[in-house]
Amino acid sequence: MAKVTLKKKEDAQTNTLGDVRHYARKIWLAGLGAYARVGQEGAEYVKELIKTGESIEKQGKQRIDHELDAANESVKSNVSTVKGKVEVQLDKIEKAFDSRVASALNRIGIPSKHDVETLSAKLDELTALLERVAGKN
Repeated sequence: MAKVTLKKKEDAQTNTLGDVRHYARKIWLAGLGAYARVGQEGAEYVKELIKTGESIEKQGKQRIDHELDAANESVKSNVSTVKGKVEVQLDKIEKAFDSRVASALNRIGIPSKHDVETLSAKLDELTALLERVAGKN
């Protein structure tokens, strides 16, 4: 009877060892399969990520261009408004300067452009009158 018991233990050990080998092989094959699938699907997944990244980059560039154009238009508008205001102020300053210079020149006895033009017109009239009188004689 001892021999029968021994055989059952050996059969059980052999059977258990065979089961372990069988499961170990299945685990090994599952790992290889997972590795192969990740290799195949991983490349496709990376390609999809690249496409998505390119799309997002394009959208970002378009948005930046749009925002930049809007900012440039705003700056142009502001510059135009400020330029108009500056020109008005410069005209006021120029007129005030001209008025003060003319007043100062008039005080020291220097005739203005208007005075010179009036005097020149009178001289032209007198010259024409003298020529008529000289022509009658």
